[in-house]
Amino acid sequence: MNNSVKVALAQLDLVVGDVAGNTDRILEYAERSREELGADIVAFPELSICGYPPEDLLFHNGLRRRVDDAMERIRTTVRGVHVLVGFPEYRDGVIFNACAVFRDGKVVARYRKQMLPNYRVFDEARYFEAGSEAAVFKLNGIRIGLNICEDLWRKQPAARSRSAGAEVILAINGSPYEVNSQQKREEVVRQRLSETGIPCVYLNMVGGQDELVFDGGSFAMMPDGDVRFRAPAFKEGLYTVDLRANASGVVPVAGEVVPLLAAEQSVYEALVTGTRDYVEKHGFPGVVVGLSGGIDSALILTIACDALGADRVRAVMMPFRYTSTMSQEDAAAQAKLLGVRYDVLPIEPIYGATVGQLKKIFGDREPDVTEENIQARSRGLLLMAISNKTGRMLLTTGNKSEMAVGYATLYGDMNGGFAPIKDCSKTLVYQLARYRNTVSAAIPERVITRPPSAELRPNQKDSDSLPDYSVLDPILEAFIVDDLSVDEICERGFDRKVVIRVLEMVKRNEYKRRQAPPGIRISARAFGRDWRYPITSRYTFPE
Repeated sequence: MNNSVKVALAQLDLVVGDVAGNTDRILEYAERSREELGADIVAFPELSICGYPPEDLLFHNGLRRRVDDAMERIRTTVRGVHVLVGFPEYRDGVIFNACAVFRDGKVVARYRKQMLPNYRVFDEARYFEAGSEAAVFKLNGIRIGLNICEDLWRKQPAARSRSAGAEVILAINGSPYEVNSQQKREEVVRQRLSETGIPCVYLNMVGGQDELVFDGGSFAMMPDGDVRFRAPAFKEGLYTVDLRANASGVVPVAGEVVPLLAAEQSVYEALVTGTRDYVEKHGFPGVVVGLSGGIDSALILTIACDALGADRVRAVMMPFRYTSTMSQEDAAAQAKLLGVRYDVLPIEPIYGATVGQLKKIFGDREPDVTEENIQARSRGLLLMAISNKTGRMLLTTGNKSEMAVGYATLYGDMNGGFAPIKDCSKTLVYQLARYRNTVSAAIPERVITRPPSAELRPNQKDSDSLPDYSVLDPILEAFIVDDLSVDEICERGFDRKVVIRVLEMVKRNEYKRRQAPPGIRISARAFGRDWRYPITSRYTFPE
């Protein structure tokens, strides 16, 4: 026995709803796989025809017609190579998350996803009916079983493929990024293969889609868990895996195994990818960033430049009487270092006019957080005006710690179209800044080492209003990601009064988060599609 199959993996960044554009790319890569690589089969990601996740777009009758037309176009156009595509299959009033293999006008195999994830960011049970049958087809004497994404996270689908005669599993995926996601995927597949005793070729998509980022990292794995091939993370590409059959079974031929990225690097690459794709896929010519001289806006500016290039990024410093000379110097220094256009627009005139206009209503009441918010909203007004006039999208600079406890101003510093570090704790922001400076100088050291401050009143520091981030961030992680109770969080060594205070702030500020821009998910639980706490709630945290 000397049968072999050359599998081409199209690790692509596709666009939700762009059925025609996605189909064009599928046809292009199918031809390249045949002509340039001599592939026997080319595989495309989960729901590659319509993009993933299509959400309620699936209910639109127009999408169904476009998908049907696209599938027919692929079936009748591709010649000389098997092509595996993912698509929503509409049948008898229900929808399946399906895939099909075509060759020279014929349907070689069809498969319907059996396990529909319905947790965290996934709500596939809302849209799809589950399949129940294995799909195995023979190519060059090798029997290939099909799986789709979540199928590999459960025992039954892979077991059914093996029982149906599969000698190797080919799985197409839309698996989103979170910290250490590649390690988690490979461990899950390793478990499945130990159960089935056959290898797997795993294809994942790349690119940003609203809050989600897909990181690629496609791979081939032996039944003993040995990774024989791994594609780069966060990079489009067409990669090949050779499968060889011998007396002991099917073996993926050893190829390049790209090393796993370190945690900070992978998060940073996810933020760059998500920002780039959100801007590009929405057709914005560039972005504008309010640069304060602080760590959050400094990191955002760096991410934007890495994502889009400095020529598409505009920075605006908006000083006030409380803005330190240090902040103004550091902001100007970073703008020069990165080569972005830099404008200085003092907010004193807008602030003065606003407070003067309100004088007859405010009377002799002492200044408080109201005046601080007027500062933030003056800046938000200027930034949104620049965004409207230039067409550039405003990037919001808030981090997860601030979003959690409401340390942000509605219609002020929360203004914007996209929030790249929305799921990054303040602690992680500092880690990312230090990581990025190891690549090349991007953020002035003083921005990283100085105590954080909103600079909305004299000598203000974040620690005036919040616990130290070394305390705050672990408490937030325990509550938001781990769903721990007050007692369980206290068992980790935190003061009970501090824990209750923090959790009450999280609860109280849900209304703000509902009005915040979307941002990139990098953790196991982000504020967005996998956080659904009520705005109105009388739930209390026990003393």
